Amino acid sequence: MAHFSGKYADFEGLRERAVALRRAGLSRRQIRDRLHVDNNDILNRLLEGEPAPEWTKRPNAKDDLRDRARELRLQGWTYDQIQVELGCSKSSISLWVRDLPKPERRDSAEQARLASRMRWEHELAVRDEQRRRTKAIAAEQIGAMSDRDLFMAGVALYWAEGAKDKPYARRENVQFVNSDPGVIRIYLAWLNLLGVERERLRWRVMIHMTADVEGANRYWADLVGVDVSMFQPTTIKKHNPKTVRKNVGEHYRGCLVISVLQGAELYRRIEGWWSGMVVAANQRTP
Repeated sequence: MAHFSGKYADFEGLRERAVALRRAGLSRRQIRDRLHVDNNDILNRLLEGEPAPEWTKRPNAKDDLRDRARELRLQGWTYDQIQVELGCSKSSISLWVRDLPKPERRDSAEQARLASRMRWEHELAVRDEQRRRTKAIAAEQIGAMSDRDLFMAGVALYWAEGAKDKPYARRENVQFVNSDPGVIRIYLAWLNLLGVERERLRWRVMIHMTADVEGANRYWADLVGVDVSMFQPTTIKKHNPKTVRKNVGEHYRGCLVISVLQGAELYRRIEGWWSGMVVAANQRTP
């Protein structure tokens, strides 16, 4: 054993204390500071053979990538394909999978098709992430909605989607139809802002005959916060066998119809509000 002098002369005693501290769960830095050992070589000798406590072991940031690379390699992927999929270097991939069997060679045409497909899938994933980020940033830009914000949004929303009076058919009533849950929520918040009592609202579902009618009624009742027994009889739309419908599947729930009883006066105000908005917008035009 090397000869130590000065404050490290009692090496064995110092090692005994260092080992005790290590087994008590202290880190190298804590042991160094506690024993005043400022020489890394001597600290290494003092702790030789003693494993670090679990809490000091940092997880490898590439562990997940390595596991995924090995999984893909076992599926027969080439280095190029794994690199496109995971975005890491070939040298890292080689290090991670070098003990695994090489995949069978494919003909060049098949390899080209597979590489092209992998690049396209990667591009789609990048685009999806860009879409998600753009939408998230835009959502944050809205912030809190004032009463006037909600009022203006509600007027525009009703005039776009609500029932309107026609010169050839006098219908001064307030009726709104939509299939978008978010639109329905904004519309109800707007009616509440206008002071329309819930007791004046009537609910009805319009849906194709091939859909889950009962499930749709339950969905809309839960969304608007009323018992499904409050819903009027469902309007069933017959399916035209000559048309190919795309609004199918478990997420198709038809449309919700919301009517306001004794709504003639409210309708006239909505039409007036909309006319005022059009005038105000025209005045802003350069």
